[in-house]
This record gives sequence, C-alpha cells and structure tokens, in this order.
Amino acid sequence: MSLAVPDGMSRVEFFNSPANLKNLAEENGLFRTPEDLLMYRKLIGHSAEFDTSVILDTSRKILDPLGRPVRRDQMKRQQKKVFERMTQILCDYMLDKYPDPEKHLVLCGEASLDATWPLTKPGVPSIRMIHNHFMVFPCKDLKNAEPADPNDPNLTDSGHNSLFLRHLREVYHEFLEVLDLQILEYLPAEESALSLTGYPQGLPCWYVKKGREELSNRYFWYEYEQILRGFLDFYRTFFDLVATGEAKVPMNANFSAQIDDVLLSSNKFQNVARDLRERVIQDPAFANKIRWRPAYKQIMYRDDKGRLVVTISQNSVGNAITELLGIVVNRVEDPEAYARIEPALVGRLLEARERLIAANIGEPISAPCWPQGEYVPCREMKAASK
Repeated sequence: MSLAVPDGMSRVEFFNSPANLKNLAEENGLFRTPEDLLMYRKLIGHSAEFDTSVILDTSRKILDPLGRPVRRDQMKRQQKKVFERMTQILCDYMLDKYPDPEKHLVLCGEASLDATWPLTKPGVPSIRMIHNHFMVFPCKDLKNAEPADPNDPNLTDSGHNSLFLRHLREVYHEFLEVLDLQILEYLPAEESALSLTGYPQGLPCWYVKKGREELSNRYFWYEYEQILRGFLDFYRTFFDLVATGEAKVPMNANFSAQIDDVLLSSNKFQNVARDLRERVIQDPAFANKIRWRPAYKQIMYRDDKGRLVVTISQNSVGNAITELLGIVVNRVEDPEAYARIEPALVGRLLEARERLIAANIGEPISAPCWPQGEYVPCREMKAASK
C-alpha cells in the first residue's frame, strides 16, 4: 500500500520511529487493550490473505526506547496474560478459517523487534518493543513462486548462513533438548520440515502433543517461555564469550548448571566463539553487524501433518519472519493492485477482531478505513470529508 512519509524523514527513519507508531495506531489500528497491546494492519505486508501484528505499544508511557519491554520475559504479568490470550484467539481464528494444512500455511512469529539494531542505523532503536506477527499463505502461491536464492542475505536464519546452525548445531540442539517440557515434545529435524520450503532447516523444534486446545492452557505458555529462556542463555553465553574472551555463566542465567555442563565444557562452542572474536578484532566493520544482545524469532506454525510446531531462531541481521521460511517477499508499491485485495483482506482482519471484542479484553479502534467496524475505501472517506 502507498504511504506518505513526513517531510524531512527517510523511509527507514519513518518505519522505525514514533511517527510510525502514531500511524499504526491512528490510521491502521484495529484493537487496543488497557495494557497497550495494539493489533494493527501491516503497512508493509507479507501476505494478501491474512496479515496482522500485535505489539506492546508503550511508546507514550516509556519515552526512553531502551527502557521498553522487548521480550515476553520482560512483560508484566497482566500484559503477558493478555498477550497470550490474544495470540490464542488469533491463532484459533486462523486455524478455523483455514483448516486444511495442504491448502494454507498458518504461522505466528514472536520477536524482539529491532531490540539490538546498531545505533548507527538512523532511528531504528526508537520503535523497540515486543511484536507478534500472524500470517496465512495459500500453499498454491508458495508452490508457484520462484525458488528463493539460497545465497540471498535475507535468508540469514534459514540454515544458509546462521552462525548457530552452521557452526554450533550439535551443541545448540544438545543444550535445548534437555528442557523439561510436558506439553511440548521434541521433534526431530527431519520430521518438522515443511515440504514446500524446507523450513525450519534443522532448527530445534517441539510440537504441541494434544493440539490447538493447549493454547488456552497457561502451562503451555510457560513451556513456550522456557524455550525462549533456554535460547537466551545460549545466546548470551556465546556472545559474552565473543565480547570478553572469558568463559563464564552470564548473570541472571536461567539454566546455570546446563550452561556449565553443556556449553562451557564444549571445545567446539569455545573455539567458534574465539574465532568470531578474532574476526571482530581484525575487522572492526564486521563488529557493527553483530547483535550483541539477544535477538530472536520464536515461531509457531502448522506443519504438513496439521501439527502445531514451535521453533526459535537466532535473528542476527533482522530479517522478516517470512524470510525465515525461505520466502523472500518481493514488495512493490502498487496502490491499484492493493485496492483490489484490500476489501477482502481488511474484512478478514475485522472478522478476527470480532473475536477479540467478544473476549472483552480491549476496545476496537475506528480507523479511517473502518470507521464503524466495516471496510470503507479511504479514498471515499477523503472525498466525503471534502
């Protein structure tokens, strides 16, 4: 869709600034809760079928971008509870609307949104907040699409260039396999791959044993968070070793004994970290590309067998969730093409929103294109206002 960027701002600055947040809420906002969880229409979308996001928009309460929550383990209890409820409701909508795994790829992806972007990138740290993205892709579109170039730099975490998978796969799997999980069960890599894209390309995976009903179980979300906590321990331990050259358990580690037993006792783990440390010393420009603080994508998707599968990926460059799936979306600004798909797309977003309204966890937003809860082309609204 077309978008007017304020004078004096580049597109990069706009999309990662408070100006963007204002636009999301006022022009494209769908639903907001008292905890400031905001559901909105994507400005730069990935799918024309179903594509929406939920962020914890604390930009008006916490003015310092570096002081905002960017991960679920940093959220307050009530925020986390409502965030999980919204995720469950939107996932239920997608699974009800698109019940056949052979026809539609359904996924949601949670991320620390630009939490550790290099400070030299204009404006990026200002948007900093936790983010969950809900998407549906028709499988026929994926089947008919051109295969992605495996050397495309955007495919950073799909097993092509990932540091953790290419160099630390065995110890990464070993570290995460020992998590004590009851609702989620470890799934071998060869059983979890999507036939269309090969995702998740060998990343550790777990499936929901009893299926989608478990999404309403609070203990499911506890286990979901345990996977994140394990990943954070791995990430911090590795990059602390790269940064300081000192092998130690990070402060506030979640699984201290596991770090000591599995990671710090691994020669491979220590050698890869020290090789990377030496490269940073020799090539200072390369150091600016590293995300020294944890950056991740935690994804739940429906596989070919209809199972809900959870995985987590190192997000070293800031690539989109679709690119983690081995799909590089070619976005072209085309107002006429967007106008053709907009009524149906917005209609599905409003349909999903009805479930959030029924759950009584927040209030709908009357944006210009849906002033009374029904889609109205924005150009008609502008004409009427004249």
